[in-house]
Amino acid sequence: MTADGLEKVKADLAEALAQRPVISAQIAEAREKGDLSENAEYEAAREAQGLLEVKIAKLQNLVANAKIIDETQLSTDVVRMMNKVKVQNLANKMVMEFTIVGETEADFAHGKLAATTPIAKALIGHAKGEVVEAQVPSGVLKFKILDISI
Repeated sequence: MTADGLEKVKADLAEALAQRPVISAQIAEAREKGDLSENAEYEAAREAQGLLEVKIAKLQNLVANAKIIDETQLSTDVVRMMNKVKVQNLANKMVMEFTIVGETEADFAHGKLAATTPIAKALIGHAKGEVVEAQVPSGVLKFKILDISI
């Protein structure tokens, strides 16, 4: 993950932690309204609390296990994490450019492709000029790697 990616995860975690008192207050308010067995507000607040705690645990795990990639140490001999890759789809001749990133930073609309996707997995480890095949849900796609940069 990049340093920016880690900062975003930390900000998301801080925001989630700030929601704990809000949900606790909602639970307390709903509890005051009487019979909990028929209190929809109470049930909704408890469910929101459970979902928030799952999100917090996931974000804490991401922060604890994050490995920051030093972008100055990257090379462009073969496709690796954090490389920008320009490829041509050989079926339709469309040229696309992706940056291979970790799952938490993936944003296809902005050209950030998670390393765990079939296309990224197919590209990683291959050099400029090579043709690679990616098995995707709709079939097999063939790409020619046009350029690798940082």
